[in-house]
Amino acid sequence: MPYHTILVHVDTSVRAAGRVRLAAELAHACDGHLVGAALTGVSRMLYHHQPHAADDPHFALHLAFVRERAVEAVAAFRREAQACALPSFEGHVIDDEAGAGLSLHARAADLVVLGQAAPDNTAEPDFCPHVLLHAGRPVLMLPANPAAEVNLTSLGREVLVAWDASRAAGRALLGALPLLQRAQRVNIAVIDEGGANRVRLDAMTADPLPFLARHGVRATLEVHALAGRRNLLHRDATGDALLSLAAERRSGLLVMGAYAHSRMRETILGGATRFVLAEMTLPVLMAH
Repeated sequence: MPYHTILVHVDTSVRAAGRVRLAAELAHACDGHLVGAALTGVSRMLYHHQPHAADDPHFALHLAFVRERAVEAVAAFRREAQACALPSFEGHVIDDEAGAGLSLHARAADLVVLGQAAPDNTAEPDFCPHVLLHAGRPVLMLPANPAAEVNLTSLGREVLVAWDASRAAGRALLGALPLLQRAQRVNIAVIDEGGANRVRLDAMTADPLPFLARHGVRATLEVHALAGRRNLLHRDATGDALLSLAAERRSGLLVMGAYAHSRMRETILGGATRFVLAEMTLPVLMAH
């Protein structure tokens, strides 16, 4: 089950070219179609109900400016796709908010490719989380500051899969299959928080190894205890354990489920999803 349609977010940032190159490599490998989407960042409702330029020339200038930047981003995408000799691709300017617009178009794709928000980016702080929670598709995120060069070869050297038998983890496992099938090594990690937590029991009951084997993926499974790692200063030991394990194994890709909590709960308790999104230095494939 290859990725027949890959949607990649494009913009005018310096990291966009690398994102497009990786998405193009993956499309080549899957004999798939690549769609580059540049969002203006302005709700499509405003475009439908915008005042006449004569009534509000400043608003019209703003719309023209953001659309011009999106057009530039799509033009750069097309040049990159042509340089990669990609046979099947298309680029679109989407008049909509970034998160909502990309999520809508993602529902007609097999995979979405995004870039992690840079630390100094305050314009779209919730862009990646919004797409994760609303796209309904697996999302491959590339780090803003990767620990090593990211390409299709590095993705496939070793893949670390976080497994707790949750619905989100199951969707991530399924969504990552084309990448797992290309990987040299696949390691399944069960993070055991101890106590009355049922993660270890559920993870071992819903053993993913036979499922993966039937899809041609040979994998190993290990349980990693969190005893002594949780403290008040570092609130998310699970996310930290996953990233530490990925670094130790020199993994090229982390696969995990994405979880949603209320904003208050997320603020108080932290969360593996938000921690990994903030601290990742390797590509991460998530699904919600």
